[in-house]
Amino acid sequence: MSRDTSRFWLIVLFVVAGLTLLIGFAPVFAQEPVTGATIPPDQTPVYLPLISAAPPTPTPQPRHFDSVPVEGGGFDGPAETSPDLNLSIRSYSSTTAYLGLVNYGGDTDPNAPQIAGMFQPARLPSFIAAHRVYDWNWNCNPPTGCRGSPIDTYAVTLLEMKAPIGEGIAMPSRGPKIRDNFVGMVLYAEPNRITFVYLSADTPAQGYLVHVEDVAIAPELVALYRKLNSEGRRRLPALRNGEVFGVVDKGMIKIAMRDTGSFLDPRACKDWWMDYMDQCKVQLQRPARP
Repeated sequence: MSRDTSRFWLIVLFVVAGLTLLIGFAPVFAQEPVTGATIPPDQTPVYLPLISAAPPTPTPQPRHFDSVPVEGGGFDGPAETSPDLNLSIRSYSSTTAYLGLVNYGGDTDPNAPQIAGMFQPARLPSFIAAHRVYDWNWNCNPPTGCRGSPIDTYAVTLLEMKAPIGEGIAMPSRGPKIRDNFVGMVLYAEPNRITFVYLSADTPAQGYLVHVEDVAIAPELVALYRKLNSEGRRRLPALRNGEVFGVVDKGMIKIAMRDTGSFLDPRACKDWWMDYMDQCKVQLQRPARP
C-alpha cells in the first residue's frame, strides 16, 4: 500500500470516529415532534382549565310511615270539613298575651304530652305570638254547626313558637304507648297542618289531641293518610316519639293542645313543659271546669 493510500484511510477512520462521538452526545427524542401537538416539546407548557361535571343534586330518600288499626269504628263524617279535626274550619284570631311559660294550680298528669319533645333537640323555644281558636256552636245550622266567638276560657289556645327553617318536627313526646312503640295516631293531615291523638280511637272527644299548623308535612305521610281515609279509616297513620312528620318552612310553628275535646293553654308549664318549671314565673288561676 502506498503512503498516500495509508494516509487516506487514516483520515477516513478519524472522520468516522468523530461522527460517532457527535451522534453519541446528540439528544435523543423518545417521540418525534408532531405537527399540531397540544404541548409542543421544548416550549412553555400550556395549562388548560379542568372541566368537570357538577355533582348531581342528592335526591331526598322517601320516608316511610306506618299505620295502626282504629279501635271503636271510624270518625262520623268527612274529616276535611270537621271543625274538630281540621283547624282551618274553626280558624283563630291573634291576641295579646304574655309570651312565656305560665303556671296554673290544680292536678298534674305526669303522662301529659311534652311540647319540648317536638324539637331537634328537645328545648323550650321562643314564644313569638298568641292566638285564640274560635269556638264552635253545634246548635247553629244543625247538624254542621257554625263558628262562634274566640274561646275565652284561657287567654291563649294557639301558641306560635319560633323554629329555624328546615328543622324536623315530631309529636310532643309522651311515655304511654297506644300500640307497639307508637304514641299517637293521625286523625287528619294535609300539606301544612296535622291533627293527632294519643290513643287509637278515631275521635277528638277522648284523651289528648294536638293540632299543629304551618309546618310542611311529609308528603308520604299525607299520601298515606289520604289513602287510609279513602278506604274507610279502618287504619290510620301512627307516630313514635321523635319520629319527624314534617319540617319548619316559615321560621315558626303553631300548636293547640286539647284534652277530652277542650282547648287548653299551650303555655302551661305544669302540663306541657314539666322540665322547665324553674323558668315558670307567672302564676294564673285555672278556670273552673263546667
